[in-house]
Amino acid sequence: MWRRNVRHLTTSTEKKWDAIVIGGGHNGLTAAAYLSRSGLSVAVLERRHIVGGAAVTEEIIPGFKFSRCSYLQSLLRPAVINELELARHGLKLLKRSPSSFTPCLDGRYLLLGPDKELNYSQISKFSKRDAEAYPRYESLLESFCKFMDPLLDSSPPEKLPEVASFNVRMKDNLHKSIFWAHFLQRAVAMGQKELLDFVDLLLSPASKVLNNWFETDVLKATLATDAVIGTTGSVNTPGSGYVLLHHVMGETDGDRGIWSYVEGGMGSVSMAISNAATEAGATIITEAEVSELMIDESGKVCGVVLADGKQMHSSVVLSNATPYKTFMEFVPRDVLPDDFLRAVKNSDYSSATTKINLAVDQLPQFHCCSSPDAGPQHMGTIHIGSERMEEIDSACQDSKNGLPSRRPIIEMTIPSVLDKTISPPGKHVINLFIQYTPYKPTDGSWEDPAYRQSFAQRCFNLIEEYAPGFNSSIIGYDMLTPPDLEREIGLTGGNIFHGAMGLDSLFLMRPVKGWSNYRTPLQGLYLCGSGAHPGGGVMGAPGRNAAQVVIQDMKDQL
Repeated sequence: MWRRNVRHLTTSTEKKWDAIVIGGGHNGLTAAAYLSRSGLSVAVLERRHIVGGAAVTEEIIPGFKFSRCSYLQSLLRPAVINELELARHGLKLLKRSPSSFTPCLDGRYLLLGPDKELNYSQISKFSKRDAEAYPRYESLLESFCKFMDPLLDSSPPEKLPEVASFNVRMKDNLHKSIFWAHFLQRAVAMGQKELLDFVDLLLSPASKVLNNWFETDVLKATLATDAVIGTTGSVNTPGSGYVLLHHVMGETDGDRGIWSYVEGGMGSVSMAISNAATEAGATIITEAEVSELMIDESGKVCGVVLADGKQMHSSVVLSNATPYKTFMEFVPRDVLPDDFLRAVKNSDYSSATTKINLAVDQLPQFHCCSSPDAGPQHMGTIHIGSERMEEIDSACQDSKNGLPSRRPIIEMTIPSVLDKTISPPGKHVINLFIQYTPYKPTDGSWEDPAYRQSFAQRCFNLIEEYAPGFNSSIIGYDMLTPPDLEREIGLTGGNIFHGAMGLDSLFLMRPVKGWSNYRTPLQGLYLCGSGAHPGGGVMGAPGRNAAQVVIQDMKDQL
């Protein structure tokens, strides 16, 4: 399908498009689908040979299909799934139960999932008190997620630029008033105690929140991984409680907080959205790298220049690239205000994440819970090296000192246990999401094959401690360090969220203060990627929200 579109590149450069989307990641495709459904002519330009960005499936080792970057689904907004009819376009979610497994070196283990009886019996092995507290903890987080839901599916109530007409500004002020009235209404309905608990979660280190709830080390450490995943922070970092909430606010088929595999890998999410976009009339062009935006004499966007020198024309451009790449690389110099550029440049794009995708010839056999066939321990996320929160903090401190963690924090998933389409019979695909790995280690370079192999082996050896024989099961692997994620996928600094998810980088502060509603200081240029509200993860919300802002702006200009 993509080759057919590529052949139309010459034709595509001759017409003027209603909108051009830079980047065929899932958010760019989502924006294109909504824009096309509104009747606009839309072209999506993807640098790589395949669409999907970080939500992509690639067959790196023959017969094994890897979800190369993102590897689980939960955050994709229900509105996107329903409105774009993604199930009809091929999206099939595979629920996991249980959803997590934490093995311990002393022979014990913890399973958690959607089964409340299982949770109670598993946590009771360690603490009856914690087993009774856990449902209350889950219920409180669920109420916080419900409070957040309307914020995710709407544009932040940002101040409009002065160029807007009087009528548009009046209408916008009315919308903002309604937004804040509803927000206040929900806050009052939550009640003072729950509201204080919510603020405490937002501002506190995850360690403080979890220590106040529980006494069992392995339970706290298992839950704490959600607070640091994809970040450079520790469980002791203030505000890490929000990251914990961000990772439980999703759902699968209406079940809150449940993560799922996607049949065919995460590229199937992007493919379903691209199918919806092309059905609505969007043109998706691969191997079309954008080098620069074109600006007309009045200072407005008028199109893009491709790496091969071809030009494509449109007065509306949406960028699914990171804010840094968009404003520091695509926009010509001396176009954007200096204070805006400083804010973009000084945003936090740091990363400590490495992804390793493995092909293996047998399932790992955990000494605490061994079985030759797929068992509950193989279904969900397997937490390696996370028996105590102190271990997570220690791994983080190594990275802050410029060293890859001596005992890395590893989230292992084995999607082929449920998805039979991604590996040969009897063999399996394993994803390792690993922290902490600094972008520029002080003791070597990720460009050095021996250094890379040494760290990969460190991870495999750690797994071997819990699952003897793991090393001998490896057929081959693919490794993406922070610089690889930047080079291959376009993630500035290797940051999987397009920028840190600290409280200073959320909602009205994302990507920078004063420009949170997908518009930019350059008229006609919009952000539609994870660097915009509500942030990272395979959500689709930035793409959907940005498209709605573009459509409304076009109506206001008529």
